[in-house]
Amino acid sequence: MLSMEEPMSTERSSRIVGIVGVVSAILLVAGWAVPRPRSALVSSRVAPAIAPSQPPAKTIADFLALVKQYVAIHLKHESSLTALPKDASPLQIDQRQRALAELVRTARAGAKRGDLFTTGMTAYIRQVLKGVFAGADGKKLRAEILDEYPGGVVVKVNDRYPDVVPLANMPAAVLEALPKLPEELEYRFVGEQLILLDPHAHIIADFIINALPGQ
Repeated sequence: MLSMEEPMSTERSSRIVGIVGVVSAILLVAGWAVPRPRSALVSSRVAPAIAPSQPPAKTIADFLALVKQYVAIHLKHESSLTALPKDASPLQIDQRQRALAELVRTARAGAKRGDLFTTGMTAYIRQVLKGVFAGADGKKLRAEILDEYPGGVVVKVNDRYPDVVPLANMPAAVLEALPKLPEELEYRFVGEQLILLDPHAHIIADFIINALPGQ
C-alpha cells in the first residue's frame, strides 16, 4: 500500500506546482502583483534619485572658494596700479584694463578651462540653465542673448573679451539661478559659451562650452 501512495503523491505535487505556475502567469498578464518572498523585495529596491532641483552645496562651495582665490590674485595686482581719476577718459580706462589684464594673465600663466568651472560645477550650471530656458520665455531669452553675436568667435582662458561681441545685459532669470559672484567677476554669454568675465581686466577667467541650451 505504501509503495503505491508514493508515486501518486509525486504526481499530485507536480500538478499543484503546474497549476500555481499557470495562475501566476495569468495574474502577471492581468497586471496583478504576484507576492514574492521578503528577501526578493528587499534586494530589488532601487535607491531614490536625488531631486535635480537640489543644488549640490559642496560643488557650489568649492566653486566659490576657487572664485575667492581668483579675486585675491585680481585685487593684489589691481592695487599695484594707479587708480583711475573720476573723470577718466576711455583711453585711460582701456590702458588700465590692459595693464591689469597683463598682470593677472602672468599670475595665471598656466590657467586652463575648468580651473574655476570644475566638472561638477559645469554639470550643475548646465542643469540650471536647462531649467531656466525650458520656461515660457526660454526662446525669447535665447534670442536676446544671440541677437548681436556675430558668430565664429573662439574664446580662451586669459584672453581679452572679444571686442567684436557687445557686452549685452545678462537675463535676470539666469543671474538669479546661478551662484552670486563678487564684483570682480561676471557671468556673460559669448554665443553659446558661458564665460566668467573679469570686467576690470576685461579678460576671460574661465568658460563653459555650449552652455546655452538649444531651442
